[in-house]
Amino acid sequence: MAQVKKQNNYNSEWRTPVGQTTEKELTIADMVKKILATDKQYDLSKILSAYQLAEKAHGGQVRSSGEPYIIHPLAVADILLDLGMDTDTICVGLLHDVVEDTDYTLDDIRKKFGQDVAVLVDGVTKLNKIPIFDKEQQQASNVRKILLAMSYDIRVMIIKLADRLHNMRTLQFLPPEKQRRIALETMNVYAPIAHRLGIRTVKEELEDLSFYYLDSYAYSEIEHIMEIKKDEREAFIDSIKKQIRDRLTQEHFLKEPIIEGRVKSIYGIYKKVYVGHKSMDEIYDKYAVRVIASTVAECYMVLGIVHDMFRPLPNRFKDYISTPKSNMYQSLHTTVLGQESIPFEIQIRTWDMHVSAEYGIAAHWKYKEGIQGKDKMEERLVWIRRVIESQQTSDDVEEIVRAIKNDLSPEDIVVITPRGNSISLPDGATVIDFAYRIHTEIGHKTVGGKVDGKLVPLDYQLHTGEICEILTSKDPNKGPNRAWLGIVKTNEAKSKIRSWFKKECREENIITGKANFKQELKRTHIRLPESDWEAFLADDLKRHNCTTLDDFFASIGYGGTSLSKIMPRLKERYVKEYGNDDEEESPIVPVITQIPDNQKGRIVLDKIDDCVFKFAQCCNPLPGDDIVGFVTRGHGISVHTQSCVNYQAARKRNDLEEMAHWLPVQWTNHTSSLIPTGIEVVAVDRVGLVFDITKILSESHIQILHSASRNLKNGNAIFEASVQVTGTDELKSIMDKLRKIRGVISVDRAKK
Repeated sequence: MAQVKKQNNYNSEWRTPVGQTTEKELTIADMVKKILATDKQYDLSKILSAYQLAEKAHGGQVRSSGEPYIIHPLAVADILLDLGMDTDTICVGLLHDVVEDTDYTLDDIRKKFGQDVAVLVDGVTKLNKIPIFDKEQQQASNVRKILLAMSYDIRVMIIKLADRLHNMRTLQFLPPEKQRRIALETMNVYAPIAHRLGIRTVKEELEDLSFYYLDSYAYSEIEHIMEIKKDEREAFIDSIKKQIRDRLTQEHFLKEPIIEGRVKSIYGIYKKVYVGHKSMDEIYDKYAVRVIASTVAECYMVLGIVHDMFRPLPNRFKDYISTPKSNMYQSLHTTVLGQESIPFEIQIRTWDMHVSAEYGIAAHWKYKEGIQGKDKMEERLVWIRRVIESQQTSDDVEEIVRAIKNDLSPEDIVVITPRGNSISLPDGATVIDFAYRIHTEIGHKTVGGKVDGKLVPLDYQLHTGEICEILTSKDPNKGPNRAWLGIVKTNEAKSKIRSWFKKECREENIITGKANFKQELKRTHIRLPESDWEAFLADDLKRHNCTTLDDFFASIGYGGTSLSKIMPRLKERYVKEYGNDDEEESPIVPVITQIPDNQKGRIVLDKIDDCVFKFAQCCNPLPGDDIVGFVTRGHGISVHTQSCVNYQAARKRNDLEEMAHWLPVQWTNHTSSLIPTGIEVVAVDRVGLVFDITKILSESHIQILHSASRNLKNGNAIFEASVQVTGTDELKSIMDKLRKIRGVISVDRAKK
């Protein structure tokens, strides 16, 4: 596989990728020259001592490329130097793998370099010696350890990001399966953390490198499109810069503003084109010009000038100066049309804002004016505590990785409280997420919400700029609803809901969890007596920190343990230990159960070949539904749901002769055959709606027999499809996914 390019597809004037060196191999001499050329004061003798120890410790070790291992810690230290980090951090960059991969101990590091360096080395050292169950749990445990360490010293994560960045730059030397696993972890964990720390340069390079190994075809396609129009693109940006510069020279500024140009990163374009279903022409910010002014007042002055020069596009202005992003990013963004009718974005900020945007929290070390005071630092790190706290109530250690992926999404929204305070949430957050972000008790007592003065449902997804008011109950016993766990977006809200149920409803949790577990055993054909459950679940009890079966059931009941995640593993173990007789069973058929008048016995006519039956089209029964059979003359048995209008109407008539034709029936346990049913999706009409629906059905491996869509008089649209599913559980799962599509109002099972 060809090596991915290191540059991030920016104009060379925009920036040089962090840590990128010249063509020759980086040496300690190169690094010393760079240190001496900086304005910062470094303890050079301490850095050289760290290098000498690392070189000795890693002597004889080589990387997958065949190069001496010392190249890696040297490159990591160089990245940290480019980020402007301090002496101790650069020393740890050189020493970060010594304790993990050699015979040196933390005590050795502490004696030679001091407590601070030893603590940082320990923070980035993986937990390789702890007992683990699988790679995912090891990854989650390592991430949790790093987050705990960075909550005390943020430098731990900056070192880890530099380490991961160099590993991604040299990923081509690993086998394809390792490339994909590491790239996926980088995209889901480390790139979101770099975003939240505000280190844009690292975040974008990690995303582009990960994207290359996860979808090299799409990467190459976008790169090819960008390469074709490279000259045209650069000429366009140069032209815009000249026009703005000529105009600004006519105004009075404290200092002449700096003007730069850039092109959006490859992964940034991919998200807009492939994920957002837009054409290249619809990406208004793929070209951008940045103006760096001296003061905030000058920023707004420049905004007025560019709006006078170019035609601004409606609804494309964002003021991140008055309302900063959650990672403290500040800038004015406006999209305008040039003379060639090509849309482009203009970003306007001060030099302080620019430094913070490029280097994020690392600006605290790189520039004295970067982040002033402990309070500002604490404000930047509050999300770390949220992530760690949200994982405390989960008995699944891997929850922390999902929390980072969901809660640290680069796409944030800013919602306003009635008092004018700004609340930052991940894109897709609901009214309930907003309530819990304000205060835990407000979340627990939420009964409704108003957005811009209008009542909205609790699952309403909020948007930037909306004013949200939470309606609460005065009932002191009011608590959350279990269904909220399937509605909320943030792990913070899920954590607080789970915590409430864990604390308030243990007995109910045990009953609910045991019933759900039984149902899953039945669905997956795991036939074990209850007396064998504890032995069969021994590993899972340890995995989820449960002492007894009741603890395990309670964890399932309040949502701390996900059955959907553990059942495939349990099924695999069951098949290995007990064998699998599913193949010997016949396809789905109803089991006819006749109940004699004396009610003393029950005759089950199971798997009979001469019993003709059909599924009634009035209610389309599925495995999992409570069903009843109607005996017809010459046509066998017609199977209906017990909620079917025809059956309910017959019961109301109470005609004994007619009711004699209705017989109780039930399903066999086997659920591998597919049965057709219908779904109806009502949504706000928009471009791409049908694509989004069919994409989810396709990704869920649901066969679509036929489908149709039409517009409704109220401006909405309805999508109807006949699909094949194994039963009500699978249908419910699909319907839940469809409800999360943007603009969907309702998802129902078709009556006919």
